[in-house]
This record gives sequence, C-alpha cells and structure tokens, in this order.
Amino acid sequence: METTLRPLTLGEILDRTAELYRTNFLLLAGISSIYAGILLVLSLVQIAAQQGEGLAAGLTSVFRHFISVGRQHIIAFNSDSPHLAPAVLNNAFEILTRHDVVIGPTHDGGYYLVGAKAAHFSLFEGDGLGTRSALERLLTRTNALQLSTGFTEAFYDIDIADDLLLLEHELRTAPEKAPQTAAWFDEWKQAVAQLRRNSGKL
Repeated sequence: METTLRPLTLGEILDRTAELYRTNFLLLAGISSIYAGILLVLSLVQIAAQQGEGLAAGLTSVFRHFISVGRQHIIAFNSDSPHLAPAVLNNAFEILTRHDVVIGPTHDGGYYLVGAKAAHFSLFEGDGLGTRSALERLLTRTNALQLSTGFTEAFYDIDIADDLLLLEHELRTAPEKAPQTAAWFDEWKQAVAQLRRNSGKL
C-alpha cells in the first residue's frame, strides 16, 4: 500500500492562523461556538492567488501582493511541516523587527520558512527551491541585495520516507504537536508499518 503525503488540512491552517492572530495581531476573545470562530478567522485572513509558474514565482507574487496592500511583515512557510510549533512563527515575526529577512533553515540544506519586510523581486531568482542548495542560493541573493538576515531554529520537513517516519515517531510520543496529522497516522498505521519495514526501521 502506498503512503500519500498531503498538505495541511483546513483545520490545521485555521488552528495556526488563530494562534498567530492571538499572539501577533488581535485578541480573539468571546468566541461562543466553533462555527463563529471559523467565520471570525476567515474574516481576518486575506487569500491571494499565486501568480506565475513554479514556487519561486509564486513566492515573489505573494510577497509583492501583501506588500502592495500595506502589510509590513510577511512570512511564508511550507505545508509539509504540520508539526511546526506556533512559537517558531511568532519568533520569526519578532526576528523580522530586527532584520530585513528571516529564514528558517532545514537540516537538508533547504528552508521551511522565509519572511521579509519588502518585496525583493530578485530574492527567489534562479529557483533552486526544493533542492539541497536552496538555502545557500537564497543566502547568496540576500548578500547580493545587502539584506540583513536572521534565522529561526533549524527544522525538518517531509521530503522522503525517512522524514515521514521521523514525524510519525515524534507525533506518537507528542500527538498534541499536530493532532490531526497524528490522527491520520493512526488511521494509516498499517501503511506506516509497511513503510517502516521497507526502510528497515522496525
């Protein structure tokens, strides 16, 4: 049986969005029901369609859009780290108060998070995203643009089977880090067990 990776669910996105707004922007208080809470969060979130082909073009267009509508601190983070703690995102916003750019490096030479205070149109040029040299290429561009750069803690995302097994182990011991993803692992435990056998990690 094949194991299918997936992006964050709507519930996980709403959980993180609410946490960010509670700690960075507004106090979400007085929510009397889940339905009312969802409506409130959705009313605070602005959705922008990605423009262009590929991740690099998409990131550039998103930064350009939110800068143009008056946002001063913009952070983009990946969808394949469902266990990313809200505290990491809060820290990234705080780092942006002192630097032009904030980057969250991954252990494999990429990055799971990038934020800026302005739309630097050449920041993601040359692509390289999703490769082991992605972080190095991004830092080359920030240096060329003379942008001060701060870093969040190193983290891992889910690119290969071993990453998935690492996440499964982490959520088995601490499911509160990503409850819905932990539930997904439980639902697909036979497939995960087969993946573990195939990887020799019994």
